[in-house]
Amino acid sequence: MGAKDAVGAYGERVAVQRLKAAGFEVLDRNWRCDAGELDIVARDPEADEIVFVEVKTRTGTAFGHPAEAVVGAKLARLRRLAARWLVLHDVHASGVRIDVVAVWPQPSGPARVEHLRAVA
Repeated sequence: MGAKDAVGAYGERVAVQRLKAAGFEVLDRNWRCDAGELDIVARDPEADEIVFVEVKTRTGTAFGHPAEAVVGAKLARLRRLAARWLVLHDVHASGVRIDVVAVWPQPSGPARVEHLRAVA
């Protein structure tokens, strides 16, 4: 595993912890198919929604806010992957949304985390 992969895996672990602490039920992690990968699939029981979570981990701010990377083609791909996941899994809720969890590892102490809900 390269340094970039290790940073990404760390960010996903932090995101899962944050989601669980907020009451989310994690249904799937790193779900893959021929069209791509979903980082996290969770249920938000408060909103009764299935949430497809894209995790973006950045070690700095040179490339802007991590959520800025989830637009256009990336967002369209996430929508297609979410639709495919829903077809293949017998999970029902009153709604579906895409969230972004941005993670910035810190030199010491816990990572800085921002959960952006319903980006699409």
